[in-house]
Amino acid sequence: MSELDQLEAMLRARPSILTIDQRRSACDALAERYPTAADVQVTPVIANGIPAEWTSTPAARDDGAILYLHGGGFVWGSLASHRHLVSELGRAAEMKTLALDYRRAPEYPFPHALEDAINGYEYLLDCSRQVVVAGDSAGGGLAVAMLVRLRELGLPQPAGVVLFSPWTDMSISADSYTRNAERDPVLNRELMTFLAAQYMGNSPRNIPLASPVFADLREIAPLTIFVGATEALLDDSIALARTATLADIPVRLEIWPKMFHFWPNYLQELAEGRHAVDMAGIILREAVAKKCISRPPA
Repeated sequence: MSELDQLEAMLRARPSILTIDQRRSACDALAERYPTAADVQVTPVIANGIPAEWTSTPAARDDGAILYLHGGGFVWGSLASHRHLVSELGRAAEMKTLALDYRRAPEYPFPHALEDAINGYEYLLDCSRQVVVAGDSAGGGLAVAMLVRLRELGLPQPAGVVLFSPWTDMSISADSYTRNAERDPVLNRELMTFLAAQYMGNSPRNIPLASPVFADLREIAPLTIFVGATEALLDDSIALARTATLADIPVRLEIWPKMFHFWPNYLQELAEGRHAVDMAGIILREAVAKKCISRPPA
């Protein structure tokens, strides 16, 4: 059995009916299954009132930093669950990473996570020469919504953005939910409908700052999107790429054959996960280098 087959079998064997607290605990248990490398330095910090943590490896340089927004449907996911991925992305990019512990639903529905993302980004602007952004799933959609809000507030855009399997449409209406219903071992329409209800409450599902596929994306930062061909969220990425392209935003859309939702998270046991993280790191590093070169002399 291949690495991919083994991993998909493990994911399909997980209990499908869990409470929110059980889901949160199960997600946090990823920190035990995928430990952070021994050479990673972890430093807790409060970023403009938001709990966060820096991670860095010996490869980190001082010319830029990554803001990371974790996934988990806005309901679960944490600094602990994503630390292994965040730190290795920083290693690949040769940068420090700042991961935000933004407020989660249903205790804190929309727009609390967005407000926290803006505050964390402003904190990073004050302590880094260049900023790039990365996020997965809900955190990927949150990253795009943050870019739109930054433009509205007149704040500078990051040098570049990498999105892993972003969730960009709270209406849960994409055809890929049906087309990939038997292929994605992680997500399905029922689960995503539940998560959207936790995050949005009674608010309309097409609010641009919650569903950025419906947003005006003019003048936001360039996007790189990684998405799996077997994902329920595949069409969210395709629609986001189309919306951004029509707004004259440079977009690189990477659709990976046979890959399920957020496969880079399993980089420690899946070669394609390691490859995607390494590629994403290079893209972020190049974005910082390009921005530094284009910056006018002081």
